[in-house]
Amino acid sequence: MLADIARNHIVPCAINYQNRLIENVKGLKEIFGDQEFRTLAKEQMSMIAEISEHISIMKVGVEKLLAATKKAKAIEDSHKMAEAFCNEVKPLFNEIRNASDELEMLVDDELWPMTKYRELLFTR
Repeated sequence: MLADIARNHIVPCAINYQNRLIENVKGLKEIFGDQEFRTLAKEQMSMIAEISEHISIMKVGVEKLLAATKKAKAIEDSHKMAEAFCNEVKPLFNEIRNASDELEMLVDDELWPMTKYRELLFTR
């Protein structure tokens, strides 16, 4: 479930926003030229890099999660399987969630596919 949400909702949303930023940077370069655009697009370029980093972390985390889940499911002894899920699978949730939380803070609210934490806490 977590892997599906990450792959089918969060990553595409982050890439969509990243593409918007890339188009913005291209527009600034076209209008202002090479020298001035670097100053004007500094924050956008930083955000593009940061989004890429979190997408990569999430992708690697999902791959590790799927591999660990497959390995845990192959264990026949239910107690050992439960231990494998607890010790090997569950810790990977945090890796994916941390990347997702960072992307949630970066991506435009209009594009984010789910309710954001602050909306859960402060919306009446």
